[in-house]
Amino acid sequence: MNIIDINKALSNKTRLEILGWLKSPGDHFPPHTDLGHFNDGVCVQYIKEKSGLSQSTISHFLSLMQKAGLIIPTRHGKWTYYKRDEKMIKRYIAHLNEQL
Repeated sequence: MNIIDINKALSNKTRLEILGWLKSPGDHFPPHTDLGHFNDGVCVQYIKEKSGLSQSTISHFLSLMQKAGLIIPTRHGKWTYYKRDEKMIKRYIAHLNEQL
């Protein structure tokens, strides 16, 4: 776990919002008609639409968050779905509690 990378990933309002949205995707995104569930996360297209940002910006944000270990990608055909890595988030919070 790289605390600096996680802190950098969390240092942007939209990236924080994305993590919040992914915490309870059923409350923030339309049903996934292709999969029928959110088990593998949320399609990038839905995240892009909700944020109102460009595809390239959202891809960059998700890449930073993935490299920091905060989200997990899953491919389904040509689509990538993202969900939170709850274990990493818990480890990060525990580390902060220990250190601060």
